[in-house]
Amino acid sequence: MPPPEHMGWFVVHPSIDTTEGRSVRIFEFLHQPNDAVLSPWARHFRQHYCLDTDIDVLRGGTGLERTDFLLERIFPNADNPGPAVRAGDFAEILVSDFLEYSLDHWVPRWRFSEKATPNESVKGTDIIGLRICPSGNTHQDTLTTFEVKAQFSGRRAKPRLQDAVDDAAKDRVRQGYTLLAMKRRAHLIGDAERVAMVERFQMKADRPFTEQVGAAAVVNNSVFDTDLIAATSTVAHPAGTSLLLLVIRGEDLMTLAHNLYERAANEA
Repeated sequence: MPPPEHMGWFVVHPSIDTTEGRSVRIFEFLHQPNDAVLSPWARHFRQHYCLDTDIDVLRGGTGLERTDFLLERIFPNADNPGPAVRAGDFAEILVSDFLEYSLDHWVPRWRFSEKATPNESVKGTDIIGLRICPSGNTHQDTLTTFEVKAQFSGRRAKPRLQDAVDDAAKDRVRQGYTLLAMKRRAHLIGDAERVAMVERFQMKADRPFTEQVGAAAVVNNSVFDTDLIAATSTVAHPAGTSLLLLVIRGEDLMTLAHNLYERAANEA
């Protein structure tokens, strides 16, 4: 299956080296007001929170039409504290798309559908992706976790990549619980293939695989700061850790996020 068309909006920029010699991959997300791309992207976005086949069942008894149900009960709200949650969720979904379609991982998309309330951030590892090596070399099967931080507003850049790096160091503790949750969800929907795929990564000592830790910052162009990125330190990670450092920048990302939520609701 070809990648969704919004992936074509990723443009590669020269990498930035940190003062410790780590390479940070830089992408700009050059989004366009193209309905032919935005509509399928909005649908893809909506499925993270509620499958289209489930909307009518879930809104039954609420008296709400589809659009209002999604905006009021499912999506983070447009009013505070919703925008900060929208920014965080949007950033996680965008990095999930990058991991799945650019780095060829399977990335489960159930995380946001299990929120108790719309304006909360989901606990646990932000993103986890699994990749089975096509050549059959099991040692090159890859488990990648990503911690994602966003900054879509403000006049001064915050060290969001550093924040992501620091939190990514905690993901080893949470990883086992996240894998179990993935396996449980796959079992509940009867996906035996995904159950087996998760199981392959649950005991590294007996079934070695490649492990990669990612830290990503998704930031508005107005707060993109090369010096702050270059100052990012990875000393909190054990020696030899395979680290993937990523920054995605873009123009008016908060406006884009709000518009995408509105479109996802209106076109349901």
